[in-house]
Amino acid sequence: MTFTIVGRCKRTGRLGIGIATSSPAVTSRCVNVSRDGAVAFQSVPDPRLGALGLRLIEAGWWPQKVVDELVSTDRWPGKRQIGVVSSDGHAAAYTGADNVAWAGHIAGDNHVAMGNVLAGPEVAQAISEEFLAGGQFEIEERLLRAIEAGRDAGGQEEGQTSAGLLTFGRETYSRCDLRVDLSEEPIAELRRIYDWYEPLIPYYEERGRNPLVPRFKDYLAQKGIRREYGKPVPVSRGPKAQKSMNAVSHTKR
Repeated sequence: MTFTIVGRCKRTGRLGIGIATSSPAVTSRCVNVSRDGAVAFQSVPDPRLGALGLRLIEAGWWPQKVVDELVSTDRWPGKRQIGVVSSDGHAAAYTGADNVAWAGHIAGDNHVAMGNVLAGPEVAQAISEEFLAGGQFEIEERLLRAIEAGRDAGGQEEGQTSAGLLTFGRETYSRCDLRVDLSEEPIAELRRIYDWYEPLIPYYEERGRNPLVPRFKDYLAQKGIRREYGKPVPVSRGPKAQKSMNAVSHTKR
């Protein structure tokens, strides 16, 4: 039910995963990334095994060895699909025999493109080709373009409901972590969110190290970037609201 790009930027060494699926909240179950590697575990995912795969990569295991270990220790390997890319760009993947067609993967240079319940193999091919063609872009843009290409090549015939984008650089915290958990057009919504957020990626990366940076609104204004922000919610002053305020005031006494 999912199509995914697991990728590393050869130029910067940054890693990440772009993902989309027909079920809700896919990123919470299938995506595992750190500065040491990236592991996507999908089809019928077991989040424990995905997390284990990432720990093995962080311990220095070769991607193919990680895949072999996850498959050999799993009671239901046929129902799994796994993609692993390490911080040095090696890649490995696995598609279990019980995945719903079309299902398959491409493990290539610094990336894995894979999916299940897809319109056909052209979806994985489009994801792979788009990622490889985008070396001039930052990793986030490359990953997002790749899943957009997968959607445009047919994606899942039943459509997509959720999507996500998670990347890491040299820090121990994420560089970009965006998700759309429920939408009729989650990839388009992810694109909208990413385009709004993209100028702030270096800002939040720096703020983790330097809390003296200006507020994000001031940071954008200094760069001449205009953004629309949320509006305050009007506060009700009706009888119910006043009664609630009185109760809070009484409690504080």
